[in-house]
Amino acid sequence: MTEVLVDVRDGLARITLNRPQAINALTHDMVRTIDAALTEWETDAGVRAVVITGAGDRGLCAGGDIRSIYEDARSGGTASLDFWADEYKLNAHITRYPKPYVAVMDGVVMGGGVGVSAHGSIRVVTERSRIAMPEVGIGLVPDVGGTYLLSRTPGQLGTHIALTAAQLNAGDAIHCGLADFYVPSARIPQMLELLAQREAGEAVRAVAELPADRPLSRQTDWIDTCYAAETVEEILDRLRASGEQGSSAAKEIESKSPTAVKVTLRALRSAATLPDLETVLAQEYRVSAACLRGHDLTEGIRAQIIDKDRNPRWSPGTLAEVTDDVVAAHFDEVR
Repeated sequence: MTEVLVDVRDGLARITLNRPQAINALTHDMVRTIDAALTEWETDAGVRAVVITGAGDRGLCAGGDIRSIYEDARSGGTASLDFWADEYKLNAHITRYPKPYVAVMDGVVMGGGVGVSAHGSIRVVTERSRIAMPEVGIGLVPDVGGTYLLSRTPGQLGTHIALTAAQLNAGDAIHCGLADFYVPSARIPQMLELLAQREAGEAVRAVAELPADRPLSRQTDWIDTCYAAETVEEILDRLRASGEQGSSAAKEIESKSPTAVKVTLRALRSAATLPDLETVLAQEYRVSAACLRGHDLTEGIRAQIIDKDRNPRWSPGTLAEVTDDVVAAHFDEVR
């Protein structure tokens, strides 16, 4: 099966991620194919706009192919480093793309799926959208520009999303700056037809509606207060004292990799001060490389994906054991 379908018709270039059995999880070859197509279309006068969609009815993309990352990490290999290098270059390519790049963020859009969509110029969500950066649950830190996006959400919403792996619906995704337009899934075919006939923004606006709700974004009172703390430990203290919703969030954070959670908080705070996506991606590459060498990434993938026992044995096992030096080492240059 061809994992990425590319087609140009009536001035519209189509990219279809075509691994529906894996919710279109990205492989290295898929990343290369997408980047090469985008490069070709940049100077093609016959291409007015690009649109990316996912095959099947489950989602645009569930992320990177983490089974491959698991095998690479276990063997002490470096294939994941090559994959991430090309994936992050693709993310940067998308954000500076000179033509309209329309991402249809229908269904599941997580991790690497966010990377190939949320950096686009026109980002469309539907009533089925479930958008998340769930990396801390497998001992990794949000990447593909995730720390760039989440560090720039209103208030502390991005910190909550990153540390708990919370899923966003359409309204919350738009409020947080990860999407632009809400289009009911039944109208996506009409939107694609219009994209071949009109200017991209006009085509999308013709079928867009206001999303029904944004439940997470209505909870900024306790979220902003709790996540403004400087350390994960203090965030947890504030969450536990804030009521039922905060206590539930604290339990979510406590179930994640202690190392990944602490590194994620520092990465977010740092990303907020960095000038552009490319600089943040360079930081994320250093962090991802350190995670590849560590214990928790393979253990997290084992527990969630390989054995599916949902019982990761993190090491270090507590936040107190994750020292400042351990966190700082994740930001060192890759050797």
